Amino acid sequence: MRLRFSPDTAAADWLAGSGTPFEQLVTFGPAGFPAYARLRFMPDPDRPGQAETDADLPGDHPLEIAQARRALHLLADFTATPGDCWFCVWEGYSDIPLPSGVALVTVPHRRYALLRGALGDIDAWEDDLGGGQPVAPPAFVWPADRSWVFASDVDPHWAGIGASQAAVDALIAAPGLDVVPARPTEPQPAYR
Repeated sequence: MRLRFSPDTAAADWLAGSGTPFEQLVTFGPAGFPAYARLRFMPDPDRPGQAETDADLPGDHPLEIAQARRALHLLADFTATPGDCWFCVWEGYSDIPLPSGVALVTVPHRRYALLRGALGDIDAWEDDLGGGQPVAPPAFVWPADRSWVFASDVDPHWAGIGASQAAVDALIAAPGLDVVPARPTEPQPAYR
């Protein structure tokens, strides 16, 4: 396993102690970044009350983890510490077994196991945590220098990213990624 479970959760204190409201924290990370964006794993709903199952996606639509991986690789250019990153896994994912007794990061309504590794270790996410099977993206990823944060909660059809304006602009301009600017304090599109 390339990623290592951390026996100490102190590196996540900036999340847990941020004071950012729950909904904003788990979907965009802590407040205070110069810019925010949403990486849409699937298009926003096009009508009120639409269910995710009613979205018209092509058969070759990329998995969420594949899209997250592409965005994280791009974000590597916007940190001085790509070799030292933190990853959180939500304890509620049934397809990602956590080791017994692992230390958990606690925020209101969620708990996460904390892992440490290089940002490039995201390439082995499914092998390390899902036994080679597709699994959900990390709930949070951030480099040690905290120059950006990636947040992917269990409920939305998108992941939030807080970063510099240059990083957000690069994500928006990246071919093959569906990224739009966002304001974390405003309501976001949602499927029912």
